[in-house]
Amino acid sequence: MLSSLQHSFLRPALLVVITAAYFVPARASKPSELRTGFRLLYETRFEEARSHFLVWERANPQDLLGHAWEGASYLFEILYQQGVLTSEFFLDNKRFLNGAEGEPNRALGTAFSNETKTAQELAGQRLKANPADADALFALTITSGMSADYASLIEKRQLQSLSFIRDSENYAQRLLAVKPDSGDAYLALGSANYIIGSLPGYKRIFLRLGGIRGDRQLGMTQLERAATQGEYLRPFAKILLALAALRERQIGLARTELEQLASEFPRNPLFARELALLAGSAGAPAR
Repeated sequence: MLSSLQHSFLRPALLVVITAAYFVPARASKPSELRTGFRLLYETRFEEARSHFLVWERANPQDLLGHAWEGASYLFEILYQQGVLTSEFFLDNKRFLNGAEGEPNRALGTAFSNETKTAQELAGQRLKANPADADALFALTITSGMSADYASLIEKRQLQSLSFIRDSENYAQRLLAVKPDSGDAYLALGSANYIIGSLPGYKRIFLRLGGIRGDRQLGMTQLERAATQGEYLRPFAKILLALAALRERQIGLARTELEQLASEFPRNPLFARELALLAGSAGAPAR
């Protein structure tokens, strides 16, 4: 049993695999239903996005990624409601390390868990037949990451979250070995490297004992790669890169990413709000 002090060291895991809300493509291009669904998701029109994902699921009942995509839409809605993807959260070290405040939407949480479990079961069956199945490796990468985010950020179960993080990183490495041009895969690695690498030295030493390492500069590089080469993940990588840039006081980079996001998704209030906040400040450091 870990002590409360040890649990406090593990709390940074809450955003390590925040890729939970998005996906690494194993296919050459997005079908129209998925393309529309993802655009609606990035516009925070969650129910409309899910309606398109459900159409895809019903037409492709054995597609494990369809369940992962629906599950991710529930988790992203929870993260949005809890104010995680904001500069206030990223620049407030207390919130950044201890997770979201307030009671989450439990109905959304149950739906997320159900879809995640279905995707994992289908992926496990596929890997038994073909250990190099890119879709299955991808699904396990993001569902493990989503489970880590929910356990740590929403439910505050830090020890279980650490196990999910290890699983997600292992699957991500296997995925890149099979499909090295999956630019979106670098979001999981980049967010992990950046967040762990940003911790005080004594906390990083403790995490190394659990097999988790971080490199802040490498993390920024990997986030930039996902933000430029990603497909499904590109907009999400850009908002994380902008928030990380604010912590690093790279104001020009943060402004560029936010301006591009606000232009591409004018109906997303988060992007416009963050850009307005940046215009009214010099990019305050973490508190």
